[in-house]
Amino acid sequence: MSDENKGKTRINRVITRSGDDGRTGLADGSRVAKDHPRIQALGTLDELNSALGVLRARGLDADLDGLLENLQQLLFDLGGELAVPGTHTLTEEDLVEVESQADTLNAELPPLEEFVLPGGHPDAAWCHHCRTLARRAERDLVALAAGDEDSVNPVSRAVLNRLGDLLFVMARLINQRTDTAEPQWVQRRDR
Repeated sequence: MSDENKGKTRINRVITRSGDDGRTGLADGSRVAKDHPRIQALGTLDELNSALGVLRARGLDADLDGLLENLQQLLFDLGGELAVPGTHTLTEEDLVEVESQADTLNAELPPLEEFVLPGGHPDAAWCHHCRTLARRAERDLVALAAGDEDSVNPVSRAVLNRLGDLLFVMARLINQRTDTAEPQWVQRRDR
């Protein structure tokens, strides 16, 4: 927290009743319907961030836990972008960092020989669940951009795309590190 924000209360009331009419406030002071595509995207980011918190609470290896904490911070930054239409906080450096992390983790894995089914170790299965939430968040941002392209940072869409890839790789790595067989899709003729 910066020195200028120390001691400041960001939120002092949780119950405001201002959303009882089906509308909610954005950080720029505007109000939109709770089913607005921007609120849908914010909600999915919140779901993803919460799911990452559950995954972290399960007690992962320190390197993965630290990576997930950084991703949670990044998702909060992205939520801030969405809360102030037209704000672009995430940068190419953020995109490169997420991509680099995926590449680093993937280097520990054998090549894929078949499609992977979500599952294996419970932590890997939860990581796959987080991956699907990242993909939904990406779709929500694409839908928002379709109606208001200037207000959505194209880097943020790309970051969510890479985040889905990173979580896929992480799920595979968790299975490998825990010596858990990675479930694979078997073609119908071979089942």
